[in-house]
Amino acid sequence: MTSAGWTAHECKEKLEKKEISCRELAQAVLERIEAVEDRVRAYITQQPPEEVLRAAASVDERRVRGEALGPLAGIPIALKDLLCTRGVRTTCASRMLENFIPPYNATVVEKLHAAGTLLLGKTNMDEFAMGSSTETSYFYPTHNPWDLERVPGGSSGGSAAAVAADETIVALGSDTGGSIRQPAGLCGTVGLKPTYGRVSRYGLVAYGSSLDQIGPLTKDVRDAALLLNVIAGRDRRDATSADRPVPDYTRALTGDIRGLRFGMPKECFGEGLREDVKAPLEAAARTLEALGGRIEEVSIPTFHYGIAAYYLVATAEASSNLARYDGVVYGYRTPQKVSGIVEMYMKTRAEGFGPEVKRRIMLGTYVLSAGYYDAYYLNASRVRTLLRRDFDAAFDRVDVLLMPVSPTPAFKIGEKTEDPLQMYLMDVYTVTLNMVGLPGISLPCGFSREGLPVGMQLIGKVFDEETILRAADAFEQNTEFHKQKPRL
Repeated sequence: MTSAGWTAHECKEKLEKKEISCRELAQAVLERIEAVEDRVRAYITQQPPEEVLRAAASVDERRVRGEALGPLAGIPIALKDLLCTRGVRTTCASRMLENFIPPYNATVVEKLHAAGTLLLGKTNMDEFAMGSSTETSYFYPTHNPWDLERVPGGSSGGSAAAVAADETIVALGSDTGGSIRQPAGLCGTVGLKPTYGRVSRYGLVAYGSSLDQIGPLTKDVRDAALLLNVIAGRDRRDATSADRPVPDYTRALTGDIRGLRFGMPKECFGEGLREDVKAPLEAAARTLEALGGRIEEVSIPTFHYGIAAYYLVATAEASSNLARYDGVVYGYRTPQKVSGIVEMYMKTRAEGFGPEVKRRIMLGTYVLSAGYYDAYYLNASRVRTLLRRDFDAAFDRVDVLLMPVSPTPAFKIGEKTEDPLQMYLMDVYTVTLNMVGLPGISLPCGFSREGLPVGMQLIGKVFDEETILRAADAFEQNTEFHKQKPRL
């Protein structure tokens, strides 16, 4: 394995010991991108290699001079293409923003710069984060490194695929209904969705403002903790970010889970869950039990209402957030001759948005319209409250919930594009977490009958990322699933 396959903490250790230079590490990752990107297609925009190498050489020089360096100095990173990057194209995988270059950085991007990371590029995604397969991208679909005929999941599919294919050391994604955890599960990587408010959303192009959260996609749990250390914290520019101290999440990785109580919601292990996905999850539960964890069945009675309520809340917020794309100030504008501003709006939006984005805007506009608001959006908000109560009741009994990430492994590209409902159901186990704002982590726990990765989801109490990281790390230390690589 070349250095492109190392974890961030391995890179950090070897850089600090001067066993490898930052430039050599960057060169190895760039060579890996050159070798496999035409098959994986994880990136929309790549930084010029000479720029990456120049930044890497600068870190090397500062290290030689003995200067203080950030905690991730010299670590190559990829960013989902909805995080604003000053001077670097940010498209949201949409024709609407195909040529948009932000004049400012997202808060997480500022923090990563301060930590010393090297930006490799912006990764592919479902258009405006609306999708579960990275097939709604205006540019092209991303391919799963484990089987190039299959999807990597979505909407952060490019970030997950880049990590799995060793086209980056670490990546960031965003999670509105499972968009970090689901692609992590399908690509055999680790994906962490923090508690809502734990990470600033300033500079994240919004889909559902009460649901969106930024988080890491990494090769192991320790890397997720390292990255969360950097990006977490209060930001005065985001009114929803929490004013709470940020612990050192790596200190939670003790390997000791004796006495930790794990709950398996019975609603998540019945109809719809494929048997070769269920079996690795049950085996994972036995592993956790052997390590000293206590496993019990719990119930979340309103769980099955979560996906319906989610697609009402999310589309309503999307219809509001995407109203700004009208061809007036920035973004795509129709080149056709128009008779007035209303026609310009209509043609711009008809041409600039893809079919899935249009579908969600129309759904959201409908549920917010006069006469339907009470029947749909208001009831969905009430279901959200009931879901939160049921999760709270479960957490009165246990410390962590253990659930599937998706009902099946990665499916074939094109298999579900004609059936939006089947595509939506790929998120049945992940959307509820965003509705109630809890933290969750996806990590590999086995393989399907086709040899595809199966993910396990561990969910914690509000702002209790430390416990789920501790549990995930203990499982990882006693299994080898995260060390297995796709053969590209």
